[in-house]
Amino acid sequence: MPTGDAQRTWFPDMIETLRARWNVGLAFAELIELRDELDTMLHHIRAERHIRPPLIKCLQCGHVGEAAEPDVTVRAMILSVGRFGMVSAEEAKKLEERWAAYRKQNGLDLYGKAAERAAAGVPACAHSNLSG
Repeated sequence: MPTGDAQRTWFPDMIETLRARWNVGLAFAELIELRDELDTMLHHIRAERHIRPPLIKCLQCGHVGEAAEPDVTVRAMILSVGRFGMVSAEEAKKLEERWAAYRKQNGLDLYGKAAERAAAGVPACAHSNLSG
């Protein structure tokens, strides 16, 4: 596995797809659909290449284990079109602001899906109840 792949989110195949499908006039529903496609690609690439997440130590409980698998969020995709030169930084910032407003207005999560309320009584860290 090449150095840095464990932390990588944007692989060349994904950037190519983003470039091919990106267009300034995409509706938010189309942005979410593109995000879904890129996220699926990311998980497929990582599984196919046997790329595991890096090991991390939880600052709350000290548990050492693999970090969560990276995901593509709508905001990350918007910032990436600026990062990879598909739009200017100013255009990316405006789109990011419009997305934030749209997301809030429609009760969406980071992935463009209906946000679920956090369950009460969930431990501060998911592995705090793990034994061993």
